[in-house]
Amino acid sequence: MIEVQISDERGLLEDHEKRLLSDLVQTVAQVLKLKQGEVSIVLVNNDEIQALNRQYRSKDQPTDVLSFPMTDGLDEVDEDDYLMLGDVVISVPKAREQAKEYGHSFERELGFLLVHGLLHLAGFTHDQEDDAKRMFSLQEEILSAHQLLR
Repeated sequence: MIEVQISDERGLLEDHEKRLLSDLVQTVAQVLKLKQGEVSIVLVNNDEIQALNRQYRSKDQPTDVLSFPMTDGLDEVDEDDYLMLGDVVISVPKAREQAKEYGHSFERELGFLLVHGLLHLAGFTHDQEDDAKRMFSLQEEILSAHQLLR
Protein backbone atom coordinates (compact mmCIF):
# COMPACT_ATOMS: atom_id res chain seq x y z
CA MET A 1 0.00 0.00 0.00
CA ILE A 2 1.18 3.48 -0.81
CA GLU A 3 0.82 6.03 1.97
CA VAL A 4 -0.71 9.26 0.67
CA GLN A 5 -0.11 12.67 2.20
CA ILE A 6 -2.45 15.36 0.87
CA SER A 7 -1.58 18.97 1.64
CA ASP A 8 -4.52 21.30 1.07
CA GLU A 9 -3.76 24.32 3.23
CA ARG A 10 -6.20 26.53 1.32
CA GLY A 11 -9.12 24.08 1.51
CA LEU A 12 -9.36 23.81 -2.28
CA LEU A 13 -10.94 20.33 -2.37
CA GLU A 14 -13.89 18.57 -0.76
CA ASP A 15 -13.32 15.37 1.24
CA HIS A 16 -14.76 13.15 -1.52
CA GLU A 17 -12.30 14.66 -4.01
CA LYS A 18 -9.41 13.92 -1.65
CA ARG A 19 -10.64 10.33 -1.31
CA LEU A 20 -10.66 10.07 -5.10
CA LEU A 21 -7.02 11.18 -5.17
CA SER A 22 -6.07 8.60 -2.54
CA ASP A 23 -7.94 5.86 -4.41
CA LEU A 24 -6.21 6.79 -7.67
CA VAL A 25 -2.81 6.51 -6.01
CA GLN A 26 -3.65 2.96 -4.91
CA THR A 27 -4.80 2.05 -8.44
CA VAL A 28 -1.56 3.40 -9.90
CA ALA A 29 0.34 1.34 -7.31
CA GLN A 30 -1.57 -1.82 -8.31
CA VAL A 31 -1.02 -1.25 -12.03
CA LEU A 32 2.70 -0.57 -11.52
CA LYS A 33 3.00 -3.38 -8.94
CA LEU A 34 4.25 -1.07 -6.21
CA LYS A 35 3.92 -2.78 -2.85
CA GLN A 36 4.81 -0.07 -0.37
CA GLY A 37 5.86 3.52 -0.26
CA GLU A 38 4.58 7.04 -0.03
CA VAL A 39 3.69 10.02 -2.14
CA SER A 40 2.81 13.60 -1.34
CA ILE A 41 0.07 15.49 -3.16
CA VAL A 42 0.17 19.25 -2.77
CA LEU A 43 -2.86 21.29 -3.83
CA VAL A 44 -2.11 24.91 -4.68
CA ASN A 45 -3.46 27.96 -6.47
CA ASN A 46 -2.17 29.42 -9.75
CA ASP A 47 0.19 31.91 -8.09
CA GLU A 48 1.85 29.16 -6.07
CA ILE A 49 2.33 26.81 -9.01
CA GLN A 50 3.59 29.67 -11.16
CA ALA A 51 6.29 30.38 -8.57
CA LEU A 52 7.32 26.70 -8.57
CA ASN A 53 7.23 26.56 -12.37
CA ARG A 54 9.45 29.65 -12.53
CA GLN A 55 11.88 28.31 -9.93
CA TYR A 56 12.24 24.74 -11.19
CA ARG A 57 11.47 24.95 -14.91
CA SER A 58 12.30 28.60 -15.71
CA LYS A 59 8.75 29.09 -17.03
CA ASP A 60 7.07 32.14 -15.53
CA GLN A 61 3.47 31.02 -15.98
CA PRO A 62 1.00 28.86 -14.13
CA THR A 63 0.82 25.22 -15.15
CA ASP A 64 -1.56 22.43 -14.18
CA VAL A 65 0.72 19.85 -12.57
CA LEU A 66 4.35 19.48 -11.53
CA SER A 67 6.11 16.30 -10.43
CA PHE A 68 9.14 16.16 -8.18
CA PRO A 69 10.43 12.57 -8.14
CA MET A 70 12.61 11.14 -5.39
CA THR A 71 13.96 8.36 -7.65
CA ASP A 72 15.06 8.13 -11.25
CA GLY A 73 12.22 5.73 -11.97
CA LEU A 74 11.16 2.23 -11.09
CA ASP A 75 13.97 0.57 -13.04
CA GLU A 76 16.41 1.27 -10.22
CA VAL A 77 14.35 -0.21 -7.37
CA ASP A 78 13.42 -3.70 -6.25
CA GLU A 79 9.67 -4.34 -6.13
CA ASP A 80 9.89 -4.98 -2.38
CA ASP A 81 11.61 -1.66 -1.66
CA TYR A 82 9.79 1.04 0.27
CA LEU A 83 9.51 3.79 -2.34
CA MET A 84 9.62 7.46 -1.57
CA LEU A 85 8.00 8.41 -4.89
CA GLY A 86 8.04 12.18 -4.46
CA ASP A 87 5.61 15.06 -4.74
CA VAL A 88 2.83 15.88 -7.19
CA VAL A 89 1.76 19.53 -7.11
CA ILE A 90 -1.62 20.33 -8.69
CA SER A 91 -3.10 23.75 -9.36
CA VAL A 92 -6.75 23.28 -8.42
CA PRO A 93 -7.91 26.49 -10.17
CA LYS A 94 -6.08 25.41 -13.35
CA ALA A 95 -7.75 21.99 -13.14
CA ARG A 96 -11.15 23.67 -12.86
CA GLU A 97 -10.40 25.93 -15.86
CA GLN A 98 -9.24 22.99 -17.97
CA ALA A 99 -12.25 20.85 -17.05
CA LYS A 100 -14.53 23.59 -18.42
CA GLU A 101 -12.32 24.12 -21.47
CA TYR A 102 -12.26 20.39 -22.33
CA GLY A 103 -15.93 19.85 -21.49
CA HIS A 104 -15.55 17.18 -18.85
CA SER A 105 -15.92 16.93 -15.08
CA PHE A 106 -13.58 18.52 -12.59
CA GLU A 107 -13.04 15.08 -11.03
CA ARG A 108 -11.90 13.71 -14.39
CA GLU A 109 -9.41 16.56 -14.87
CA LEU A 110 -8.15 16.31 -11.30
CA GLY A 111 -7.73 12.55 -11.68
CA PHE A 112 -5.97 12.91 -15.01
CA LEU A 113 -3.50 15.45 -13.59
CA LEU A 114 -2.74 13.27 -10.59
CA VAL A 115 -2.25 10.09 -12.62
CA HIS A 116 -0.10 11.97 -15.14
CA GLY A 117 2.04 13.34 -12.31
CA LEU A 118 2.32 9.96 -10.59
CA LEU A 119 3.47 8.28 -13.78
CA HIS A 120 6.16 10.93 -14.14
CA LEU A 121 7.25 10.15 -10.57
CA ALA A 122 7.54 6.51 -11.61
CA GLY A 123 9.84 7.48 -14.49
CA PHE A 124 7.40 7.53 -17.41
CA THR A 125 7.81 10.24 -20.03
CA HIS A 126 6.06 11.32 -23.21
CA ASP A 127 8.99 12.85 -25.07
CA GLN A 128 9.24 10.00 -27.58
CA GLU A 129 6.28 8.53 -29.46
CA ASP A 130 6.64 5.01 -28.03
CA ASP A 131 7.04 6.33 -24.50
CA ALA A 132 3.99 8.56 -24.94
CA LYS A 133 1.86 5.65 -26.17
CA ARG A 134 2.83 3.56 -23.13
CA MET A 135 2.23 6.41 -20.66
CA PHE A 136 -1.09 7.49 -22.17
CA SER A 137 -2.29 3.87 -22.33
CA LEU A 138 -1.59 3.47 -18.61
CA GLN A 139 -3.39 6.76 -17.89
CA GLU A 140 -6.47 5.54 -19.73
CA GLU A 141 -6.41 2.18 -17.95
CA ILE A 142 -6.23 3.83 -14.53
CA LEU A 143 -8.83 6.52 -15.25
CA SER A 144 -11.15 3.92 -16.76
CA ALA A 145 -10.98 1.87 -13.56
CA HIS A 146 -12.49 4.92 -11.80
CA GLN A 147 -14.97 5.78 -14.58
CA LEU A 148 -13.05 9.02 -15.29
CA LEU A 149 -12.56 8.84 -19.04
CA ARG A 150 -14.97 11.74 -19.73
